[in-house]
Amino acid sequence: MSTETNNEPNNLNFNIDLETLEQENELLRRSLAHLKSELEKYKNPPLLVAEVKKVVGDKAILKLSNNHSFLVNVSSAMQGKIEPGDSVLSEQKSLTILDKLEKVKHFETHNFVVIEKPTISWSNIGGMDKEKQEIKEVIELPLKKPELFKEVGITPPKGILLHGPPGCGKTMLAKAVANSTNTTFIEVVGSELVQKFIGEGAKLVKELFELARENSPAIIFIDEVDALGAERMDIGTSGEREVQRTFMQLLAEIDGFKPLGDVKIIAATNRLDILDSALLRPGRLDRLIEVGLPNETTRKEIFNIYLKNMNTKNINLSKLVQLTEGFSGAEIKAVCTEAGYFAIRNDRKEVRQRDFIEAITKVKQNEDEDKSYISMFG
Repeated sequence: MSTETNNEPNNLNFNIDLETLEQENELLRRSLAHLKSELEKYKNPPLLVAEVKKVVGDKAILKLSNNHSFLVNVSSAMQGKIEPGDSVLSEQKSLTILDKLEKVKHFETHNFVVIEKPTISWSNIGGMDKEKQEIKEVIELPLKKPELFKEVGITPPKGILLHGPPGCGKTMLAKAVANSTNTTFIEVVGSELVQKFIGEGAKLVKELFELARENSPAIIFIDEVDALGAERMDIGTSGEREVQRTFMQLLAEIDGFKPLGDVKIIAATNRLDILDSALLRPGRLDRLIEVGLPNETTRKEIFNIYLKNMNTKNINLSKLVQLTEGFSGAEIKAVCTEAGYFAIRNDRKEVRQRDFIEAITKVKQNEDEDKSYISMFG
């Protein structure tokens, strides 16, 4: 009896050791299987990425990255699933097409899409009633009520050009359009479309318009379009010729074989005098809207927009409007900001009339210095 009792702890220890060994063995098996699968990955040769130029029966013409083309076989799994322009994976030696990739974009065009709507609305823009009305007629109305144009029997303009001195609200108007319409808003600066290598700029323009068509209704806003659409000259460097090629692609996209559909274009510039006439002809940017310096009524409205958020005391608004003759909207905003700084320097929490007077003097002085600097260099 005592012998059996003495053997029980040994059996228990043996069972525990056996379970531990089995667990360790299972862990080793899993590690071995994982390492084998990783080893197989190293053994498999990489596949080539190529572009299908043409499908010929059960074969296809492939174009590689070095611009060489080959007539290759198509695997049975890919028969009938590829078409010209597709990006595919092919075996290295025989170049047989094994798989198909999603459409490859040369540029990250989605980065130009404004995800969040701008906070600027029509109520944040003082005056410019005529300009607002024209933009709403050309951009908003065709997107919101296209049936009106079908009933009348006319085709709405494809786009507008906002032109005028700097700081007069061209970009703000475009932001207000984006805020008021439930559309995809694509914002790009003209200089961003100019690329270093030949053909890259034209590809970027093409992909931007493809993106707009895929996500229509959409608005494409091209700021500083004069960087791209300046008048073309016969003589120029290779860089200037590349800009011209990109510009011609832009013209083709606006007024080419592919219809724009529910895609509208807003361009902005402060150099209307240097723009190419081809961009401004009917059928492209049909409506030219001048955004000039604000008049007395508009300046008063702009002041009211900024003053309602400021802590002010004893402000003679009519006097400020008179003193800011010839100021742009951006300069009026600068005046309000500088007036706030004068109040802070004097350890006050409210902005007074003299703060605005000093701010107007300072902004005028900066403007005069800029003008003298520009005139000095012609």
